[in-house]
Amino acid sequence: MTSTNVFISLPSTDLERSKEFYTALGCELRPELSDANGTCFAWDENIFLMLITREFFATFTDKPIADPKTVVQVSLNFSRDSREEVDAVVAKGLAAGGAEPQPAQDYGFMYMRDLEDPDGNSLGFLYSVPDGAEQDPRTDRSADSVGA
Repeated sequence: MTSTNVFISLPSTDLERSKEFYTALGCELRPELSDANGTCFAWDENIFLMLITREFFATFTDKPIADPKTVVQVSLNFSRDSREEVDAVVAKGLAAGGAEPQPAQDYGFMYMRDLEDPDGNSLGFLYSVPDGAEQDPRTDRSADSVGA
């Protein structure tokens, strides 16, 4: 199987503010893939976030561009290696102007926190224990609970 790069494009009303926010989260600015219309960040070696001005973003589609402060179309979720790493990245995002729309969610086998960037784009960070729900006695995996 060949390596696949993922490019996620998000609308931004203020590229400079987006640069500060995503840099604070630990993303690497990729100036060779950035210009006045958009800024590219490497989340890791295969995942890239493209923060694009709303005006330029609109040139890629005939559909209206949703305002992420009022409508959620997608939530990007990133795994971390521990609960502490989840808390640390969310703390960095909050310090950089992000917002936490709801309290942390702790399911025992999975710990999740949501973070909105200054434009309202939805990011999630999670830690899941190895073997997930199968190892958590609080999780009902019986056939009766499926689809309930």
